[in-house]
Amino acid sequence: MNAHSLDTTLSAPASLAAPAPEARSTPPGDLAIWFFILAELLVFAVFFAAYAFARAQDVALFNAMQDHLDRNAGGINTVLLITASWCVARAVRAVCEHGRSATGAHWLAAAIACGGGFLALKCVEYAGKFAAGISLSTNTFWMFYLSLTFFHFMHVILGLVILSILWLQTRRGGYGPGHANGLESGAAYWHMVDLVWIVLFPLVYVMR
Repeated sequence: MNAHSLDTTLSAPASLAAPAPEARSTPPGDLAIWFFILAELLVFAVFFAAYAFARAQDVALFNAMQDHLDRNAGGINTVLLITASWCVARAVRAVCEHGRSATGAHWLAAAIACGGGFLALKCVEYAGKFAAGISLSTNTFWMFYLSLTFFHFMHVILGLVILSILWLQTRRGGYGPGHANGLESGAAYWHMVDLVWIVLFPLVYVMR
């Protein structure tokens, strides 16, 4: 046996024992969802810029109206959305790294529960404002508050519809390591919804 054959014999088992890692897409999920997310973020950015400009024109009004907001409710909703995003991340990890569909489905169910809590609490806030006679035409602050938060509210609803579909698919074993594009795409959308609220809450509820 010559030296070349010996090298080949010794290197073959090593190659079998340590296969090259599979290339994965970056960012995770479908490219189309990232274009959609970027477009949505751009729309929210325009809204936020318009709010900041309007606030600068009448700081006293905005400060006075902010005193009528329930910061505790807003803070609880922030915790609910961050917790939901954490649960979604756990679900993706359970499915994509460990192939544990049942565990992933449980985490998605927890995320859906947190998102549902957000919607319920937001509806209580809206009911209080409407009962007080507040509407889009009350003043500039309430026009922005209702427009911004309701626009985000609709995104949370869409996010929960997506998470519900992902929960059903995950529960049936539809995703696993190497074939979880749909799960990763839906997770990315939900994280976008969470990110927008993390900016919206301090901007509208807290900033003085």
